[in-house]
Amino acid sequence: MPPRWPREPDRADPAYRRLDDRMNFAVHVAIFALCNSGLWFFHNLLAITWPWLTWVTGGWALVLLAHAVFIFAIADYSYNSNG
Repeated sequence: MPPRWPREPDRADPAYRRLDDRMNFAVHVAIFALCNSGLWFFHNLLAITWPWLTWVTGGWALVLLAHAVFIFAIADYSYNSNG
């Protein structure tokens, strides 16, 4: 069942922004898992040598980690954060 928002969605609402950012992060994790598992699957299945694959996975994982740090530690979801 999809999540339901009890009131009109508004990006100025801190609770809505927090939920929206966390759902975007979940989508980012899902895309990371889908793409990287597929790349590594074919890398191992076909015995292809892709020297760049480790760099792609590691770089994307660092971006994902930075995204997580921002969402869970840095982001300010108070009413005063918009100026």
